[in-house]
Amino acid sequence: MTSKETGTHGAVLKDTPPADERPLVELRDAGKSYGNIRALHGVSLEVHPGRVTCVLGDNGAGKSTLIKIISGLHQHTEGEFLVDGEPVRFSTPREALDKGIATVYQDLAVVPLMPVWRNFFLGSEMTKGPWPVRRLDIETMKRTADEELRNMGIVLDDLEQPIGTLSGGQRQCVAIARAVYFGARVLILDEPTAALGVKQSGVVLKYIAAAREKGLGVIFITHNPHHAYMVGDHFSVLRLGTMELSASRSEVSLEELTNHMAGGTELASLKHELAQVRGVDVEGLPEEGDLTAPVATSSEGKS
Repeated sequence: MTSKETGTHGAVLKDTPPADERPLVELRDAGKSYGNIRALHGVSLEVHPGRVTCVLGDNGAGKSTLIKIISGLHQHTEGEFLVDGEPVRFSTPREALDKGIATVYQDLAVVPLMPVWRNFFLGSEMTKGPWPVRRLDIETMKRTADEELRNMGIVLDDLEQPIGTLSGGQRQCVAIARAVYFGARVLILDEPTAALGVKQSGVVLKYIAAAREKGLGVIFITHNPHHAYMVGDHFSVLRLGTMELSASRSEVSLEELTNHMAGGTELASLKHELAQVRGVDVEGLPEEGDLTAPVATSSEGKS
């Protein structure tokens, strides 16, 4: 039986994987080099339907490179990249979209002065009438946008309002609903809660959980372990282009996840030395034995 609990903002947490164990997307010891610069090395990752896979790391950890490989912006230079069990090498983002992989970036591609419904269908507008005088089917687009947003639990008073008047969290939620409507099976969310307040972050986390409940495989890119732990089923921590941690929810606590994100392994090993420095408080630093979550092995992406 799948266990569930409710987070602070209403996001649903799940500790057990769904019945379908075949990954939608899988990286096996994947890497990316730019000339002599190795941005990513030996990274393994699985994305399953109905699960949220959180990828955490500081700036420069390799999160952006990972997104670009999966979304088709860049090609991996080592290892394997599989979709539905078949090796792939995307040349363009369109190829990734055709496989059902959609990316919602932090800086959303919207036209601020256009209505919400218009942005919902931006680039994929519905039309009606005979060719060559086909025209926009405005009423159908408005009705469809309203229905799809409501299906995700998003209720807006006026779809005619410019999308730029919505809060950052609301715009993220519209983008998630749009990706679901246009057939996404894998949803990559690039720092969706960055620069948002507590309330708006909670709204976004709720809709991440809603996307999971619809059976999507979600890749949640973030540097915030607290946000990740509220909705995540599996956690991967990147550091300097390699996998520092790979653990399911039952294998890692929020404290352990936070320690790994904060460089806990290195700080734990330096605790004795730091204790000799005047003015440095080491009371809250972890001991090396406290970091009990499974650190990624070479086969899981750690070299």
